[in-house]
Parts: sequence; C-alpha cells; structure tokens
Amino acid sequence: MWSDTDRSARHHRKGTGDQRSDFERDRDRILYSSAFHRLAGITQIVRAGEANVFHTRQQHTIKVAQVGRRLAQKLVREQAKAAAFRGLDPEVVEAACLAHDLGHPPFGHIGEHTLDELVIRHDDDGFEGNAQSFRILTKLAIRFPDADGMDLTRATLAASLKYPWYRQKTGKQARKWSAYQSEADDFQFARAFHQHAEKTLEAELMDWADDVAYSVHDLEDFHRCNALPWQKVFAEKDKIIDHAMGGSKDPVRRVALTEAYNRLKEFLDGTYSILLSEPYEGAREQREQLRRLTSTLIGKYIGAISINDNPSQEKAVKFDEDLVNEVQILKQITRDYIIGSPTLAAQQHGQKKIITDLYDALTSHPHNPDGYPPFLPVRLRYLRPIAGTSPARFVADCIASLSESEAIALHSRLTGAATGSVLDPIVR
Repeated sequence: MWSDTDRSARHHRKGTGDQRSDFERDRDRILYSSAFHRLAGITQIVRAGEANVFHTRQQHTIKVAQVGRRLAQKLVREQAKAAAFRGLDPEVVEAACLAHDLGHPPFGHIGEHTLDELVIRHDDDGFEGNAQSFRILTKLAIRFPDADGMDLTRATLAASLKYPWYRQKTGKQARKWSAYQSEADDFQFARAFHQHAEKTLEAELMDWADDVAYSVHDLEDFHRCNALPWQKVFAEKDKIIDHAMGGSKDPVRRVALTEAYNRLKEFLDGTYSILLSEPYEGAREQREQLRRLTSTLIGKYIGAISINDNPSQEKAVKFDEDLVNEVQILKQITRDYIIGSPTLAAQQHGQKKIITDLYDALTSHPHNPDGYPPFLPVRLRYLRPIAGTSPARFVADCIASLSESEAIALHSRLTGAATGSVLDPIVR
C-alpha cells in the first residue's frame, strides 16, 4: 500500500510548511475557499434561504465533516493496525467531507441533472456534482499564482473520489462518476496506488458520513416544520419498502428492508411516540427529545462501518448490513414524503428553467475575442482559459460557481425580468 510519503505528496508541491501537518493544511485550504463559502447559498433539499429551519448545503457539509472526523477517530483507536495499513488520518477524512459537495450547482440535484442534459450535447463528460468537486479542488479554485486548484495531497484528493472512475456508457458508471477527462492527470495522481475501482478507506468514511448525516438531519428538518406525516409513514410500510427496493425482485433484499423498517418503527413509534404524534411547536421538551433522537441515531450508525482487516482484499471497509438498511429506509422516507411532494416539484420546475435560460444566454450570445460574452461577471472570466475547458464545460463552470441568489439575480437581469442597477454587480 501507499507510504506516508506517497500519501502526503502534492501534484504541484506548492505552499510552504508551518506548524500544521500536510493534511491539516488541506483541510484549512478547503474550509477557507470561496467554493466552500458558496455552499451557504446552495440547496440541501429546500431552497437555500427559504426558512432558517432547513439545512443549507454548507450546514449539511459541516455536520458531515463532524461525523466523518469522529468516525475516523473511533476507527484509529479501535483498529490501529488496519488503519495504518489502509491509510487513515482524521484530518484527511474531514477534508474530504468538507470538499464532497463543493461542485453542487445552484438548486442542488435538479440543477445538476439539468446541467448534465445541457452539457452532454457538446461534451461527452456531461456534468456531475462529484466530478465538479474534483475539478474545483484541482483546477478552478484559486490559491497560487502559478498553479490551478488547491494543490492538495494525494490522500485528500483520493478521499474526495466517491466514485473513483470516469464516466462510462452504461451501468452505475454512467450515472455517477468523480472525474472528467479534463482532470485525467490529477485523477491518475490521486489514484496512483489504487489500481481498482474501490474507494480508499478515507473515501469510504466520507461517503458513509454523508449518508448518515443526510438520512438523520433532513428528517429532523422536516419534522420541525411539521412536513412529515408520521402516521402515514407508519401505515405505508409496503409502499416505502417497494420504493426502497428500486425495482429489484430479490426476496432476500425485501426481507432485510422489511426487518429494518420494523426495527425503526418500533424504535420511533415506541420511545418517541409522543414527539411524533403531536404537532412540533418548539417546546423545550420537544426540542430535547428531537435532539436525543438524532444523537442516538447518528451514534448508532457510526458503528455500522469498520475497517476490512484482510490485506488481500481491495474493499477497504465492512458494513453492518442491518444498519445500512435502516439508513436506506430513512432516506426513502425523505424521498417519498418530501422530495416527491408536488410543491417541491413545482419549485424545481422553475429552477430548471433558470439553469436552462442561463446556459442558453451564455452559449448563444456572441463572444468577444477573449471567448466569453461581454455581460459575463468579472469574477467568472478567469474560467475561460483554464486547461481542458470545452465551451460547454466553461459555461457549466460559470453556472456551477454561482450561489442560488446570484443565479436568480443574473437570470432576472439577462431575461429583463428585473433591470437592476448598473452600479450593482450581481457576482462579486
């Protein structure tokens, strides 16, 4: 496996040492980046800024980083030898967690899917939020005068690759991937010691921390605003399990998901029956019970993953499948009763139009000799000459660099819905 020297290597070897370790510097570079700052204005599920009760993408990311760090610390204590063999540093896991959603465009997944549909017409790599995150880390972020990106260590770059492959024509690799061909050099540098399609240990921990935070904290948000119909959730077992099966007919899988649902129902409708049966008003007792509920679930699911201590196997972790299935059920509840709601669908319809109109405006307007339309905000113009940038990729980079309020304001300006003031730049 890779040595400490291999793990801490940087592609461009930029920056000078200080009191921090190499991996601490990675974590800090991501935290202080403008890309991380932008996440405060990006949707988690509900549009950023709609109500304080909902997580923004940045708040979600901070909690993912906390879960990932604690999980890494736990495994270093409990499986020190396996952690050393596979490569495990809590700073790397936290850095990867902080980086994992940097590439999400305005409006979350609907923005991601819309950009993919638009870009794929002119660029075979399309658009994918995870691949965009890697592009930000290695190309788009500004940190040094003579090198693109943040110049992170090999270990941190590898840990950020949730789907460590390029886009393929079929299968899972056609739906999710973590690097465009334009970042092939950086991808090969990050994966130089992993000649297989399995995630590194630190990437596995980042991915699981994301699942845990998403499955628990989003349910908490929607309970607070009384949007989760718990009586329907407890009455519609077959519907939830059918959807969680994802079209599979595997009877063993169905039994496992059914048992997971039953365990969750017994826990939630037993210990927390009063909390879930009455309207949430923010009373002290309700707040205490809800905090205890989320803390209990997160603590439980942190225990679902362990390091694979068999050195001959490429898979870096082992999962407690019972707990994985419970997380799957919790995520399905959010998909069925929140993401699938008509009100959210109507909002996403409008958001898709904003992304499409911005893309059309940036591609159809005549470009000046520098290769961009004259109305492009100054902050985005540096993106045009970056190596490996096709015209479609450049436009996607521009849109994906906006917060949601900036996207809405720029759309209003370009479509004439609001003229604004010439003294008021939209993107700073």
